[in-house]
Amino acid sequence: MSHASLRDRLLERLEPVEVWRADRRAVRSDFDLNPQAERPLAQLRPAAVLIAIVARADGASVVMTRRSDSLASHTGQIAFPGGRLDPGETAAQAALREAWEEVALDPASVEVLGLGDPYETGTGFLVTPVIGWLTSPPDLTPSPDEVAEVFETPWDFLIDPVNHRRDFYDLDEGARRWFWAVPWQDRYIWGVTAGIVRALADRLYGDEPRADAAVAEDAA
Repeated sequence: MSHASLRDRLLERLEPVEVWRADRRAVRSDFDLNPQAERPLAQLRPAAVLIAIVARADGASVVMTRRSDSLASHTGQIAFPGGRLDPGETAAQAALREAWEEVALDPASVEVLGLGDPYETGTGFLVTPVIGWLTSPPDLTPSPDEVAEVFETPWDFLIDPVNHRRDFYDLDEGARRWFWAVPWQDRYIWGVTAGIVRALADRLYGDEPRADAAVAEDAA
């Protein structure tokens, strides 16, 4: 099968990596669904994630991880490989480095196609999604200190807006917090990860009259 349609769409609609700057402003955020929530006053800390799309013969898929239960925060949550930028790094460099450290994804096997919308988290990070392309399935090994499991999610399921839903939880003081979620099989993809997925879907397919059909064509 050919993945030319998806790759062409990504190249056309993503931002070039050259436009990245450390002082970029957020385009999407956790606060989109929670406009009344209090925002952190401190300067946002730069971070990046790698959305690695694998051009498998039976359909495109996306590399994702389940965070280790021993981490200090966000234990057990589904995420893209990624983390904070080191001094002097670009978003693309940080995303590739983190993917190597977390799941041993060889940076040389990844063609970086572009950037998604900068995303502000409720914990004070500005996350740049870096979209990469892999022409063959990678041989991945999770780092036990950071990652409990590495797996792939079908692109057509993950990115199709029909599979995105708004869920919520209630805080102790009674406030309600809304977030995007993309449940897949027995995995609950939610929070920042799902918010980034939703933003990417809007960027790629937001003007399509039949987004589901366009997604299915691209994933074939």
